[in-house]
Amino acid sequence: NTGAKAPREQLANKAARKTAQVAQSGGVKKPHRFRPGTVALREIRKFQKSTELLIRKLPFQRLVREIAQEYKSDLRFQSQAVLALQEAAEAYMVGLFEDTNLCAIHAKRVTIMP
Repeated sequence: NTGAKAPREQLANKAARKTAQVAQSGGVKKPHRFRPGTVALREIRKFQKSTELLIRKLPFQRLVREIAQEYKSDLRFQSQAVLALQEAAEAYMVGLFEDTNLCAIHAKRVTIMP
């Protein structure tokens, strides 16, 4: 053994084989797929740019009323009060997830844990 490398496959052969595969399959093009993580990163950028509320308004309102019911029955809420609570809750959760992500990165993980 002289330690020489095996001869490399010629590019022409590779191209010829590819065209043969396309001809065999009848030229059916498979749907485009993004690599894992690409769409996730795009979503992250989209949500970081946006300022709208991410929790649906009605389910949040029902939750607020349900919690308030435990303290005092027949409480009424101004619509602006519920919106203020939702803004505060979402701002708190965003901050919490930011800190959680930093903790995960510190622990050499990419997954956040409870």
